[in-house]
This record gives sequence, C-alpha cells and structure tokens, in this order.
Amino acid sequence: MRVLLAGGGTAGHINPAIAIAQYIRSQDPASEILFAGTPNGMEAQLVTQAGFDFAPVQVSGFRRKMSAKNILFNLKTVYHVITADFVAKRIIKDFRPDIVIGTGGYVSGPVVLAGAKMGIKTMIHEQNAFPGVTNKLLAKKVDVALLAVEEAKQHFDPSARCEVVGNPIRESVIFKTKEEARRDLGMDNKVCILSFGGSLGAKVINRAAADLIEWNYQKNKINHIHGYGRLGVEHFPQMLEERGIDLSALQAEKADPNIDVREYINNMATCLAAADLVICRSGAITLSELQATGKASILVPSPYVAENHQFHNAMVLVNHGAAMLIEEKDYKKEEFLRMVESVYQDREKLAQLGKNASKLAILDSTERIYRLICGLI
Repeated sequence: MRVLLAGGGTAGHINPAIAIAQYIRSQDPASEILFAGTPNGMEAQLVTQAGFDFAPVQVSGFRRKMSAKNILFNLKTVYHVITADFVAKRIIKDFRPDIVIGTGGYVSGPVVLAGAKMGIKTMIHEQNAFPGVTNKLLAKKVDVALLAVEEAKQHFDPSARCEVVGNPIRESVIFKTKEEARRDLGMDNKVCILSFGGSLGAKVINRAAADLIEWNYQKNKINHIHGYGRLGVEHFPQMLEERGIDLSALQAEKADPNIDVREYINNMATCLAAADLVICRSGAITLSELQATGKASILVPSPYVAENHQFHNAMVLVNHGAAMLIEEKDYKKEEFLRMVESVYQDREKLAQLGKNASKLAILDSTERIYRLICGLI
C-alpha cells in the first residue's frame, strides 16, 4: 500500500495524519508512506521526527487586511497557488500513491485535488464540527469525507459520501488510569482541576486560572494543575501578583503543594487522567481527548480561529450535557467561580458531565479509517 498524506499548519491537522500513518504501518509494515507539507511549517519537523518521508509543497493563505506588505504577501500566495498544483502533480507521478489523504491546512487542498484529477482514490479528514471552506469544496471531489462528529454532516453537500470516524488520538491518553496518574503526580484524592491554553497559552484561561488559584490558595480545597504557556511568561506572574500571590514562591517553595503551575505541561496524558474537571480551549483534538478520558470541562472557545469553529466544537459537548461554556467576551470572575463551585459542591453533576463526554468518544478512529482505506483500494 502506498499512501500520500497532506496536512499542515497546526498540530490539529498534523497529529491526526501522523496517527493514521502510524496505524497503517502497524497493520501493514510493508506500506510506503509519504507526507506532503509546507517546508517552513511545523509539519516538516513533526513528520520527520515521527520517522516518515516528507515532500515540500510551498503554499500559503491570503491576508485580508490591506497594506503594502500584505499585498506583496498575497502576490506571493497567488504564485504559490499556481505552482502548488504543478508540484503536487509531480509528487503524485513520482510516488504513485494508491490513495491521497488530506487532513487540513493550506497544503491539503492542492495535493488532494491533484490526486482526484489524476484518478487516484482520495479522502479528506475534517476534525471540526463546522468544516472549513476548503474541505466543503473538496468533499464533492473526493471518494470519502471522514468526519469527527455527526454534527458536521449537515454542512456538506448531500452528494458527498461522509463517514463519521472520530479524531485519531494518542494511545497514552486512552490507557492512562486516574489512579496511576495520581500516584505518578503524588496527588491525594481531592478534586483535581486541570487548566491550560495550549503551548502558547491563552490570556483568558490564564486569567481564569489566576482567579481559581486565588480562590483555592492555602484553602486546600482542590488540586490544581495549570499550564500558562509561552505568552503567559510575562503576564501570568503579574496576574497572580494583583491577587496577592507570588508565582516564583509558589513554584520554588511549593507555598501551596496542591497548586502546580508551569509554563508547559509536558506530561499531558498523566495530568489529563488525574483531572476531574478541565478548563481549556475547544480545539477538535483536545475535545476528542476529553471525550476519550470522560472528563467534565469548562470550555472557553478561541474567537480568533477561522469560521469560529471552536465555538461549534464546544457546542457539540454542551448540547450533549458533557461540558459548560464561557465565551471569551463574556468572561466574568464571579460567574466563572460559581460554575466551578457548582461542580465542586455537586459531585454527581461533575460525574455526569464526564459520563456524557464518554458517550461521545470514538476510541477506534484509526481502525475505522484504515478499514475505509482498504475498502477503497
């Protein structure tokens, strides 16, 4: 089996592609797999680190704000659009794939479209509840559109073949138990809250975490793990200082052993398994991991992403009674702490949110995708 995968831009597009490739290789060690991606994107590094071959395709998006710099950038983008089709066709002719699979990002479009035009079997994978424009257009051209959630179907053309397969997620997340995780972290049995805004961090979630730390500081109510991210290095200490808490003392002296604050959470599978409640953004892969681990959550969708897809992702969980929602523009300290108090005081409600999340989980996503691939080729 020869498989060409195309995806990039964000980890949410790249990691599902890598997970699909790893599962294919586990089932068919003789398979040949090639990734197409932008040479300067994070995919170039992540794919090669995962042990797969990489073919560069230069492509970029358009900038809408008018300025001399952006006009020049957009002219380069037009050039990349023209050349990307040629490069994609050359990669396909040289590699001769049995199937081309796109997982999102600017690079996915020209590669998948070239495959479809050349008569190669094609698939796309849409991670979000509200699909992007590119995938809605591609769905009419490919053999199968793979969806993470049932709710995404309504946004595709009725003529498109859509299959709900979930989002591929890491095995380490699925199999880590709460007991094992808490033992690894040296944590007691109090309620554990995990909060994070990704590797960069999110200011509103850092603010919520600072409010929560103030609420919990030296009261010993809960265990709290927070990752403030790269952008929080400057502003998070100030947030705590405004609340009478010294971050350096908190970290160095363990002023409160129940509060664990760090820039980056590098043992996410362990921290996620230990948690009872998670406060985070609503990226597609993050939500799939919450479902897989059966975690209650307070979701704060990023309003800065295309088509506001994080809000639509979050509403899938909210509508199934699996999460609570705060929009960034509506964040208020008192309302947020009331929300936390409600599940802290009502453990049955906390447990039910987690159970409802579990009902949405698809744990065999890569197996489903592999079966569909084999069915096509």
